[in-house]
Amino acid sequence: MEEIQFELVDNVLKAEDFIRLKMAAGFIERPVQQVEAALRNGLFNVSAICDGKVVGMGRLVGDGAMYWYLQEIIVLPEYQGKGIGKSIVNHLLDHIKSKAIPGTIIDIGLTAVKGKEPFYEKFGFSVKATGMGQLMEMIEI
Repeated sequence: MEEIQFELVDNVLKAEDFIRLKMAAGFIERPVQQVEAALRNGLFNVSAICDGKVVGMGRLVGDGAMYWYLQEIIVLPEYQGKGIGKSIVNHLLDHIKSKAIPGTIIDIGLTAVKGKEPFYEKFGFSVKATGMGQLMEMIEI
């Protein structure tokens, strides 16, 4: 693995960087207003910055007590395989450990892109037999 210099910075992710990273990873473009609201309403986010540019991100959503979900763990393709994604996931898990109520059991979830399951298994995640989702279009009134 090629070493690269980067830093992880908490809660500075901007909507424009979020959209740029999502699109670079092949996801649909989201409106800025929607992304700004999502970032405000999330529990925590981390940005991986290399040479002044956001090259990776990760977010935590949930209730901050029982349920924690890793979302948008994305690293630009040209920066993958350099330890950035691993650092982001470890940083998010460390944040959960620092905020979770001692003596309790918590549920940490994520949805992996098909083929990326082995990456998350290295952190103790396992594929669950059930899971459902729905995309719902919000029609303007």
